[in-house]
Amino acid sequence: MKMSNFINYLESDKIILFDAVFMLRIIIAGICGFLIGYERKNRAKGAGIRTHFIVAASAALMMIVSKYAFFDVIKMGIDFGNGVKLDPSRVAASIVSGVGFLGAGTIFVQKQTVTGLTTAAGIWATAGIGMAIGAGMYIVGVATTIFIVFSQVFLHSNMLWLQNAKIKNLFVYEVDEEGFRDSAIATLKKHGINVSKVNVGHNAQTGKRDYTFTMEVSAKINEEELIDMFKQYTCKVREKE
Repeated sequence: MKMSNFINYLESDKIILFDAVFMLRIIIAGICGFLIGYERKNRAKGAGIRTHFIVAASAALMMIVSKYAFFDVIKMGIDFGNGVKLDPSRVAASIVSGVGFLGAGTIFVQKQTVTGLTTAAGIWATAGIGMAIGAGMYIVGVATTIFIVFSQVFLHSNMLWLQNAKIKNLFVYEVDEEGFRDSAIATLKKHGINVSKVNVGHNAQTGKRDYTFTMEVSAKINEEELIDMFKQYTCKVREKE
C-alpha cells in the first residue's frame, strides 16, 4: 500500500477497525507477559505477574506508537510539499534501554551471591515480546513466550548438573590440632571444593582455635556431606549464616 493510500485509509471510517487491531496486539502482549510473570510469581520472585504484564503491554503500545502514530505529520509534509522522514526504530531502541534500567532494579548482591539476574533478563525479554506483538509479529511473540516459559520451568527442575556452585561459610571450632588449616584445605580440595578465604580466631574460654572457611561448593554436595568431611578431625562443625 502506498503511503498516500494508507493515510487516506487512516482518515476513513475504517480507522476504528485499525484501532481494534492495535488493542488486540496490546492485549495479546499483556497475556504473554502475564504467562511469564505467573512463572516468576510461583518462584516468589520480586517481579511477578503485574510487572511483566505491564512491561509487555506498554512495550507493545510504544511499538505501535513508533510505527503508526506519526502519519499525520507525514501527511502534513505531503500537503506542504516537504518530505518528512521518520525512523521507527528510534522508539524501539529507547524501549530496550529503558527496560534495562527497570531490570537493574531487581538485581541484588547479598552474602557474595547475586540474585535477580534471571528476573531482570525475563523483564527484558518480556519487553521484546511486547515489541514484537506491537509490530504485528504475532507468531514470533507468542512462540517466544511459550519458549521462555517452557525454558524457565525446565531449567528450574532438579537438574544438579545445571546448577552453579554456591558460596558457603563453614564454621569449624574447638580445634586443637597443629597444621589443621592446610590439612582441611587439602581435604576439601579432594572433594572438588575451592577454599577462597580462611579466618582464624582464638577462643579465650576453651583455649582452642576457631576457623571460618569461605568456599565454593557444588550443588551436588549437601550440608551433611560437607560436615562429614571433618569427621577425621577433633572439632565441631556447623554451617555459618
